[in-house]
Amino acid sequence: MRQRVVRVALTAALLAVVLLAVPLALVIRSSLYTAQRDALERTALAGAVHVSPDYVTGDPVELPRPPAGGSLGLYDPKARLRAGSGPTRGDSAVHRALGGGLVRSGSGGQIVVTVPVSHAERVIGVVRASSPVGSVQGRVLAAWAVLLGVAVLAVFVAVLVARRQARALAAPLEDLSRHCEAVAEGNLSRRSAPSSIAEIDQVARTHNEMLDSISELLRRERDFTSNASHQLRTPLAGLQLALEEGLGQDDETRLRPVLAEALATTQRLHHTVEGLLRLSRPQGRAHPTATYVPVRQLIQETAARWHGLFARDGRRLVSAADDVPADVRVPGGPVSEVLGILLDNARVHGHGTVHVGVRDLGSALAFDVTDEGRIDGDPARLFDRGHSGGGPGTGIGLALARDLAVSLGGRLSVTRSNPATFMLLLPVDAAHVRPPRSAD
Repeated sequence: MRQRVVRVALTAALLAVVLLAVPLALVIRSSLYTAQRDALERTALAGAVHVSPDYVTGDPVELPRPPAGGSLGLYDPKARLRAGSGPTRGDSAVHRALGGGLVRSGSGGQIVVTVPVSHAERVIGVVRASSPVGSVQGRVLAAWAVLLGVAVLAVFVAVLVARRQARALAAPLEDLSRHCEAVAEGNLSRRSAPSSIAEIDQVARTHNEMLDSISELLRRERDFTSNASHQLRTPLAGLQLALEEGLGQDDETRLRPVLAEALATTQRLHHTVEGLLRLSRPQGRAHPTATYVPVRQLIQETAARWHGLFARDGRRLVSAADDVPADVRVPGGPVSEVLGILLDNARVHGHGTVHVGVRDLGSALAFDVTDEGRIDGDPARLFDRGHSGGGPGTGIGLALARDLAVSLGGRLSVTRSNPATFMLLLPVDAAHVRPPRSAD
């Protein structure tokens, strides 16, 4: 690209120089010859003024000094040289001037100007001034040399400017090309820096926006994979145990509760997958078709599902939702997922009795999960993906819970470090405060 820009600039400069210099050279040549003829004409006129009518009778004639390298002479009506310098016999210019008119001509390598001298309405002589053509040609060639030097300098400056502009134009494109090569090698963190060229900056901004979109898409895909593996592991294990227990039952009355539990687990798996898929979409928010359930029912079902797990570890799970009106409803699947993650975190990392409660804040609900353990270090780092606090776990659960809370328009935070207390703050949608009425 750089060579192409330089070639274009050089071609344009040469074309401009040719179109300008050739006519200018012709004008210089014409003006120098015209100036020389004007100088000879002034010299001849000055000589004609000094010619007396009595020069024919022998009165001496005092002519001005002839031009450098040239001649100035007075010719009588018979074209004979009577004074000054010049050819002994007058040439054609002298004969034409005897007819009564000023003559400009060139012959024999000379520039000649002849001026008639009149007296009593009669031509009594001719003053002839001449100079060699070579003297003018030398000045023309000198002027042309200066013009050529200026043209060469202009072309040289044009090439320098073109090379500089070529570097300025090519550098951002080369940088963008290097960034594209880095992206092709898998480095999506590189971004193109702005330049001073608006069009290239627009391409760079589009390139960076494309990389941001690709990075976000890949991040969502990676998060979906890790979230799915994290969230589906425990329900799938429970479903497998329930089905294995069902295979060992011969009594239909004992088999039915096992199948019901397996069906409930399958439904929870369905809701979990739907929530993860919603979260993997750009700008994930609660889906308008999400199932809204009463808060009290949600707390009771969550406590019933986790009570057995805590009991096997010799710990208690206490739940309360009496302060929340019975007609308040929330998205059941996503909120249940968040509470499940917080309870699993309390079971693995916490100690003692676990409390699950709900507080009515008017326009929002606060879900609190508290155990008797403590949080060491910076509580905000618990929500960083991959940070497990040095204990067992993958560091995915709390990060997923935070993303789910954000997808619902809420916020998940640590309100106390000792005892460890997590709060899910969820705004209440006025359209779902009361159950929708069935049509008559």
